[in-house]
Amino acid sequence: MALEFTDANFQKDVLDSDKLTVVDFWAEWCGPCRAISPIIEELSKDYDGQVNIGKVNVDHNPQVSIDYGITSIPAILFIKNGQVVDKQVGAVPKSILEKKIQANL
Repeated sequence: MALEFTDANFQKDVLDSDKLTVVDFWAEWCGPCRAISPIIEELSKDYDGQVNIGKVNVDHNPQVSIDYGITSIPAILFIKNGQVVDKQVGAVPKSILEKKIQANL
């Protein structure tokens, strides 16, 4: 099950984590976001215990979205040791996200 990241828990759950964290910025009204949502859920199961994988609803958590300059969604950030190490904007197949995860583990 993908985690839910918010303005309130982003520092602790993402930036302070010692694991690679995959953050999907999304919104309920975004068609491509809904299209990749099952992929994000699959990845959270595939990498359970290895990688933190979660979502930020941009409508409910504007501060994190502003902090990272999110202007298009879906936007997926790969964050390790508090730093963005990779990024993917737009809906893509699971294989592309897996390659980015593997490259940053």
